Amino acid sequence: MTTDTDAPRPQDRDHRELRLVLLLLALLAGLLITAAAVYVARVHPSLAQPLGVGAAVMSALAAIAGVVARTIRR
Repeated sequence: MTTDTDAPRPQDRDHRELRLVLLLLALLAGLLITAAAVYVARVHPSLAQPLGVGAAVMSALAAIAGVVARTIRR
């Protein structure tokens, strides 16, 4: 008797759906924050430079978090 170890278990499917929902919610939150930052930069041009620096820092932190998450998962 052989078992297929590559077949996903029902529990894994539930977690996959939950991860997808969380990913989509995080994407929506990121888009809302980006839209708010663009709006503030257009209304108050003097804040454009600080918002750009903040966006660069947040992007770097997100990239580092992604690398760390991949490393931990392995």
